[in-house]
Amino acid sequence: MIKKTNIIFSNLYGSENPYITSAIKRGDWVNTKKILKNGKQKIIDIIKESGLRGRGGAGFATGMKWDFMPKEVKKQHYLVINADEGEPGTCKDRDIIRNEPHKLIEGCLLSSYAVGATKCYIYIRGEFYNESLILQKAINEAYKKKFLGKNIFGLNIDFDLYLHLGSGAYVCGEETALIESLEGKKGQPRLKPPFPANVGLFGKPTTVNNVETIAVVPTILRKGSKWFLDIGNKNNSGSKIFCISGHVNKPCNVEEELGVPLKYLIQKYAGDVIGGWSNLLAVIPGGSSVPLLPKSKCENVLMDFDSLKNAGSALGTGGIIVINKQTDILSSIARLSEFYHHESCGQCTPCREGTGWIMRMMRKLVDNKCTIEEVNLLEEVTKQIEGHTICALGDAAAWPIQGLLKNFKSEIINRISSKKKNVA
Repeated sequence: MIKKTNIIFSNLYGSENPYITSAIKRGDWVNTKKILKNGKQKIIDIIKESGLRGRGGAGFATGMKWDFMPKEVKKQHYLVINADEGEPGTCKDRDIIRNEPHKLIEGCLLSSYAVGATKCYIYIRGEFYNESLILQKAINEAYKKKFLGKNIFGLNIDFDLYLHLGSGAYVCGEETALIESLEGKKGQPRLKPPFPANVGLFGKPTTVNNVETIAVVPTILRKGSKWFLDIGNKNNSGSKIFCISGHVNKPCNVEEELGVPLKYLIQKYAGDVIGGWSNLLAVIPGGSSVPLLPKSKCENVLMDFDSLKNAGSALGTGGIIVINKQTDILSSIARLSEFYHHESCGQCTPCREGTGWIMRMMRKLVDNKCTIEEVNLLEEVTKQIEGHTICALGDAAAWPIQGLLKNFKSEIINRISSKKKNVA
């Protein structure tokens, strides 16, 4: 498991002051000038070699994403930070902003320089008001120290960082919807191509990255790509903040290596399942949008992108939601279907109509008013939604239902059959 010396977010629990004096003592803003002197491509290459994958859910290679940006800066380039954390079961970015804001700010400077951007916007969820005040104060401190602004460190680098509060729409967590919202328009996803690296914010080349992804960049550049590669598993390097909630004795956020066993995380850090491990029913391992895993798969599954994909789920945001046997699993997944119906932007017909139909069918299922044929139809409809929408919200609505039916369909059928016998 992770060594103390490898922990990036040493103030994750807010035991120390989040502001610049304490941040510098923890190692932030150390040798930043030296790192910038490496040049843009060298910084991108280090991030590529480190194997850093996006921590916002998709797990795309960060260095490769940066490399998509045009090398010649003929017009304004932008970096946009996605701090619109709205995935149920996920609260990691909020803690980074609250307790480690300078890691994010320094990451914004270094990452923006690498992609040729002199302006960066942090799009933060409007409900994170107190966190936005902390972050704005930290940004002001960085300007005062001349870490941001004109001619930074005397290297002829200009860089400005802006904080923008969103209005709490889940769909604005999708990068193109976020860009639309940032431009003052309705937050709806754009068709791709063109991709943001070519036509992004205000029609200019743009890279969009998650808070956690950017916040780990300075530490990787200081300690080197090999250091990061040696943590975690092959193709799943580094550490990750896992959010553990639901039916555990001690809900928490914890930084651990990618590839750590799910069971270890729950028992070591969250004080085990309420009622003990034997009382576990299922776990949603990566935020509410990924398929659940039954207890049998939770025994040995590892928490990384590839292991969870092979197990039939996904790492997503690393939001672990634990469900014990006292729970009506149908009610839990039905509640998620209500969320995705509410948050659909309505642009795509399969999502707009499908999420509402799924929600109503799940309510019928909870009330045990469905037929076996309708259960099969429900499964078929999720497949008609999945992969047929502009953004991944349709997939996010379909996958929890697919996970439920894949692992608990026999119990659902038995429940329907037993009702028929009782009526007869």
